[in-house]
Amino acid sequence: MASRDLATTRRSLHGVAEAIVAGPQYGATGTMRLRQHPGGFGTVLPHSGFALVAVVGTDLVLTRTAGGRSQLPLSGTLGELAEAAGLEFGGLQGAYRDGSNPRPDQSIEIDPDAAAVLADAWERGAAALRTFTAGTAAGEPVLWPEHFDIALTMDAVNYGVSPGDETSADPYAYVGPPRLPEGDFWNEPFGAARPLGELPDAAAVVAFFAEGRRLAAG
Repeated sequence: MASRDLATTRRSLHGVAEAIVAGPQYGATGTMRLRQHPGGFGTVLPHSGFALVAVVGTDLVLTRTAGGRSQLPLSGTLGELAEAAGLEFGGLQGAYRDGSNPRPDQSIEIDPDAAAVLADAWERGAAALRTFTAGTAAGEPVLWPEHFDIALTMDAVNYGVSPGDETSADPYAYVGPPRLPEGDFWNEPFGAARPLGELPDAAAVVAFFAEGRRLAAG
């Protein structure tokens, strides 16, 4: 998979997540949280007549509260897609400092193979986080629109899977403790990160999280 295809697709999906999926939900319900959904991601609460707004592969899928389901291809611009879906564009301005800063005239460019790689990263991350925190009060993994990662916090330590960012083209798992311990495990300024290519399944991601938790606890 070319890094350029991953980066371009990630930027487009990030814009969709912020401006079309999370933003309208935030305006209607007060939560920007998203969740992993088969093939991508989606809302956690119904709003605006929709039971679910989700990205599945290369489509925006709209499930209505009154019944019925439709889908729109992820193409054109973000503003055009929002209008076609019947959703108000944006809604997260000022909610946080980072993010992708989506614009209505931003073109949507999706490579199907790259979209599948990113969907697999969120799926693997969600499965690993649920297994890792089973029996605890950590709660459900959240796909945050700001950094586009799926994550949760347990005992003040952040665990998650990122679809990639400006410093890493490829998806990676990470552990972020409140204070950086000493040792070779911790290879990033925020903690530890491992490319998903080195963690072939959810069990391997769980093992990475578990090692991070052990080392963070001293």
